[in-house]
Amino acid sequence: MAFDYKKEYKEFYMPKGTPSIVTVPKMNYVAVRGSGNPNDEDGEYKLAIGLLYGIVFTIKMSKKGNHQIDGYFDYVVPPLEGFWWQDGVVGVDYANKDSFRWISVIRLPDFVTKEDFDWAVREATAKKKQDFSKVEFFTYDEGMCVQCMHIGAYDDEPATVEAMHRFMEEQGYVLDITDQRMHHEIYLSDARKVAPEKLKTVVRHPIKMKGIR
Repeated sequence: MAFDYKKEYKEFYMPKGTPSIVTVPKMNYVAVRGSGNPNDEDGEYKLAIGLLYGIVFTIKMSKKGNHQIDGYFDYVVPPLEGFWWQDGVVGVDYANKDSFRWISVIRLPDFVTKEDFDWAVREATAKKKQDFSKVEFFTYDEGMCVQCMHIGAYDDEPATVEAMHRFMEEQGYVLDITDQRMHHEIYLSDARKVAPEKLKTVVRHPIKMKGIR
């Protein structure tokens, strides 16, 4: 049976609908950076998603080709994720989507090295006749965070975020969003197929203990 990161690491992908504190280890991702409204039909975001999956599935299907990755095991492709920010804004201003900046990512299995990633970019470029130069191998050490499962439309996330912030303060933490630590979302539902009120999204914010600079 294929290894499923959502099931094996439920603390990161399947939190409860109430806020909790979690320490997230360093992970490697396929990533594309961009800006603008993710809902724009011909915008950067939708293009980025196509690039991500082009590389992700090239790596996943490498077992059938000449490039055999050391330590490879069969796995379910992890969910799409995104790090979001806006210049001059702490957190997210959902009413001003055109000012979004983002890093769209999909987690890589630990056995995938930078060399394997570089091979996948070359392979996808040659086979799909497409420019994958925006795709990067991205390592992120997220650390201590508050997180919660949000069920509903993305625009309704502020209520979940508010509950997360209340909880972290009660536990002795403060928000630690910086240029390196960002608002993070993990998309467990396909927005093209699931009604907005039923969407499942993990929302995660970086935190630190009160009094720590």
